[in-house]
Amino acid sequence: MADFWYRCSLVVAPAVVHGLLRVWFGTCRVKVRGDGSLREFVEGGGKGIAAFWHYSFLFLFSFFRTFRAAVMVSGSRDGEYIARLAQLMGQVPVRGSSNRGGVRALRDMIAKLRSGLNGAVVADGSQGPARKAQPGCILMASKTGMPIFPVAWAADRVVFFNSWDRTAVPLPFARIVVRVGEPIWVPADIDADQVEMFRRELEYRLNRVYQAAWHEVGRRAHDDGRRLGV
Repeated sequence: MADFWYRCSLVVAPAVVHGLLRVWFGTCRVKVRGDGSLREFVEGGGKGIAAFWHYSFLFLFSFFRTFRAAVMVSGSRDGEYIARLAQLMGQVPVRGSSNRGGVRALRDMIAKLRSGLNGAVVADGSQGPARKAQPGCILMASKTGMPIFPVAWAADRVVFFNSWDRTAVPLPFARIVVRVGEPIWVPADIDADQVEMFRRELEYRLNRVYQAAWHEVGRRAHDDGRRLGV
């Protein structure tokens, strides 16, 4: 009986959440900063990898609906909800994480990118630590030749989940700022030391656009409840 209700919820819940989020996000005002290189790159026929922190995935899955991409989603039972939601938002989910089928998922992601899809990658993985980049995105870029574009968003009115990453969702009629950093090009055939060097560079650049976005809306960070000047 439990499996029956689980299967039913897989059909109903993602569709309801998808419809709700489309209306919800449609009320928000979105300003994009520093997106010129990404927009021009994609419009010119290029393919890239958008990298972002886990807290931001719900809004960015919707924001990138025209940036059709392969996205890595946890292989857990609960991850099936996110995978189906990603599909409804126009993305192509690849199942796996650092704990569940990670090596296979990385290979599948690389194959999807080589087939012509863009990539959308949660840089701190499915279980964190939050805002600490993992090496998977660097390996994808090295194996495919695609640049990595660091992306972060912030909102002046936002609600947070009580999760390890404090997953954030902008409230209706919020002002949202999306920041896109300059691309990171990773050479082919890099060794372990180079992987670590580029991993640190990605983490640094992601945190720069992250901090700039939240500063613009008056917060130090999404996991800091205090306002600037308070």
